[in-house]
Amino acid sequence: MRHRLAIIGCGGMEGTHATGMDLLADRLDIVATVDPVLERAEAAAARFPGARAAAKHTEVLDDIDAALVVTPHHTHYEIGTDLLAAGKHVLMEKPLALSESECLDLIEHAERVDRTLMVAYPMRYHPLVVELKRLLDANQIGEVFQISIWTEQRTQYADGHWAHSAATLGGGQLFSHGCHYIDLLLWFLGDPVSGTHVGTRRGTPWLEGEGTSNVSLEFANGALGYHFGTWGARGTKLGYSIHAHGTEAMLEADLRAGKLRIYTRSGVKTLSRTDQHRKYVDRELGQFLDCIEGKAPVPTDGPTSLQGLRVIWRLYQAERERVVADLTGLGFGDPWRSPGLDRLPVPAGR
Repeated sequence: MRHRLAIIGCGGMEGTHATGMDLLADRLDIVATVDPVLERAEAAAARFPGARAAAKHTEVLDDIDAALVVTPHHTHYEIGTDLLAAGKHVLMEKPLALSESECLDLIEHAERVDRTLMVAYPMRYHPLVVELKRLLDANQIGEVFQISIWTEQRTQYADGHWAHSAATLGGGQLFSHGCHYIDLLLWFLGDPVSGTHVGTRRGTPWLEGEGTSNVSLEFANGALGYHFGTWGARGTKLGYSIHAHGTEAMLEADLRAGKLRIYTRSGVKTLSRTDQHRKYVDRELGQFLDCIEGKAPVPTDGPTSLQGLRVIWRLYQAERERVVADLTGLGFGDPWRSPGLDRLPVPAGR
């Protein structure tokens, strides 16, 4: 079965996803590339024989079955709404949208028209992360009591870029990039019950929101989760690292080195390796196609994505109030519509 796909948004992330599409050429046809800067759409179209370039997503709706949306965050809701109204399947770059009400509207719209709505969280498809999750679920390190995730990178765009604005980004580093790792912590450990976030603009003055984040979470099973992320790193040792501590051993996924290691009292052993540090968007896109065909469930569907965003919004709120966030009752389980949050402002930068 072949699928006609449009790439909507031909900025930096388009090139990342295009590599994955090359690996799935036997399952899909890229029939359209869309960007308000038509020259970018034309450059992207040149990679795919027969693809049409357009400046507006509404120009290509009759030509496609599905779309990958890789546009600025504040455009996700409008574009997603138009695609679903036209009966198209949607793979939306994270975040799903910038408010709870927008997310709920997209989720309910997808349900009404019976179309796949999937949010792009490619870290779930990294081979080392997949293997780490398998080992955790198999109790290979005993009872897990702490998982820590570090991401250290330098992220700065040209002056006036939409990602520097808290209004168009949706927040700061935690909302835009940390959402990947909040998603992983929830996937690994289940329902959170409380947490804290402390962020700062120090070191990243180009951002309106925080450029460095520290998140601590307590989960219903008693385990703890931690995420440190920065867009201000001028150097790094940890890079992208995940440490999972259990009562019998510790697992380390060193994503830059491409190694999954296990540490015990008797020493360290490398369990698996990958050849390269990259985003496994081909696996993610393959999963999306499987979901469209009814061969697999949607792992990061609308409700799952919304749960992670609700945690972040509640953490932001608690940070402003300088209290520990109550993360219970955020719709983990049934019904997921219940919390009634809406978009929460980012804490004032410090």
